[in-house]
Amino acid sequence: AGTVTTGIVSALNRPVTTTDQSTDPNAQTSADPVVTNAIQTSAAINPGNSGGALVNASGQLIGINSAIASLGSSDGSSTQSGNIGIGFAIPVNEARSIAEQLISSGTATHPYLGVSSKDGLVADGSAKRSAAVLTTVVAGTPADKAGLHVGDAIIAVDGNSIDGSLSLVAQVRERNVGDKVTLTVLRAGQSMSLTSTLIAKPATTP
Repeated sequence: AGTVTTGIVSALNRPVTTTDQSTDPNAQTSADPVVTNAIQTSAAINPGNSGGALVNASGQLIGINSAIASLGSSDGSSTQSGNIGIGFAIPVNEARSIAEQLISSGTATHPYLGVSSKDGLVADGSAKRSAAVLTTVVAGTPADKAGLHVGDAIIAVDGNSIDGSLSLVAQVRERNVGDKVTLTVLRAGQSMSLTSTLIAKPATTP
């Protein structure tokens, strides 16, 4: 009854935003989109395969299939729709962390840095690069305690490149509460490294 398809892992750390697609009128939905620092694969993932295993050639679990890229149009004029051959999976370490929390306590916490950001193009020496430019730093949060300021441009988290706001959210969400992260920041054209310890996201925080 089971099937398996093959493909390649074409990208890591690919920020993917998904929203609740439930058609149940009684289901509780969240207005916040879910951002995943996903594994991108060409292995065929179709509706109904969500939650399935993404494994390597040795059968080792590397991710949990969660989403597909599709083409479509809000006005219905598009001639193409459905799976376009790109699928996304939640990395196994992130899935394991959430699963262990749910098994032990019935709830899961998510890491929180305490900033809002926007996509930006900033000077890095004589060149320019994409970054997540901070628009808000919440007082008393890990970001504030690390010394981040509004206008700072985050270009890396633990050495992983950040090219925009969504990329920053995905990198933070991938980690666990209590993790220490090293943020590479450009401030007035100067690069610096700041260390922050992530806390649990407050329930009332948007």
